[in-house]
Amino acid sequence: MAESEIIVEQVSLHFRLYHEKGADLKQAITGLFKRKHRESHSDFLALNAVDLRIVHGERIGIVGHNGAGKSTLLKVISGIYTPTTGSVRTVGRICPLLEIGTGFHHELSGRENLYLHGAIYGLHRHEIVELVDEIVAFTGLGEFIDTPVKYYSTGMYMRLAFAAATAVKPEILILDEMFAGGDAEFIGKATRRMQEFLDAASIIVFVSHQLELIERFCQRVVWMDHGRVREDGPMAEVLPRYRAAMGG
Repeated sequence: MAESEIIVEQVSLHFRLYHEKGADLKQAITGLFKRKHRESHSDFLALNAVDLRIVHGERIGIVGHNGAGKSTLLKVISGIYTPTTGSVRTVGRICPLLEIGTGFHHELSGRENLYLHGAIYGLHRHEIVELVDEIVAFTGLGEFIDTPVKYYSTGMYMRLAFAAATAVKPEILILDEMFAGGDAEFIGKATRRMQEFLDAASIIVFVSHQLELIERFCQRVVWMDHGRVREDGPMAEVLPRYRAAMGG
C-alpha cells in the first residue's frame, strides 16, 4: 500500500462577493436601477498560488491571522472546496474534522450516528459495536449516547465528533481548531489520543491559535498570510518568527 501523501500544486481559490441587493419591482420597471453604473460584486482571492507537499509521518501546523486562508486551505485539501486553479492530490484515507457535528444527522441519536459513521467507512456490525463502546467510554457521554444529537451541547458535539473521527484511524487527519472551547479534561484526553496517531506515523494537519499545541505536536509549520504561504519550515524556526510578528 502506498504511503500517505498530500500534494498541493499552485492552488488558487477565488470567491465572488456580492455587495448589493437585487432591484425591487418599481426600480426594474422605471429603469432607475442601472447595474452598469454600479459594481455588483468583487472577487476575493482566498488562496493564491499555494504549493505544499506533505509526506507520510509529518505533523503540520498551520498558523496565520484571521482570514489568512488557513481553514480554506484545509477545506481544499479535504475536497470540500474545488480550487479555481491548480490541483490537490491525496494518497490515503482522509478524515476532515473541520466543523463540530458536520455529517451528523440531528434527528438521530449519538449511537445511531456512530452506526451510520461506521457503515460509511465499510465496517462490519461487530466492528461498529466495538467502536461505539470505545467512543462512549472516551467521551463520557453515558446515557446521552442514545439522545438525539440536536439536544447536545457544543462540548458534547465536540467530544462525539472528535472521537468518531479518530476511532477509525484514518491515514490523514485534518483538524481545524478542534480544541477550542474544550475543557481541560477533554483537551488532555484528546491530545493523548492524537499522540496515538503520531506514534502510528499518520499525517496530521491542523489549524490552531493555541501555539502550545503546535509546539507539542508539530515538526513543521506553514505560516499563511493573505492566502499565500509566507513561510514553510521547521517548527523551531518558523513559530518564533510568527510569534514575534504577532507581537507574542
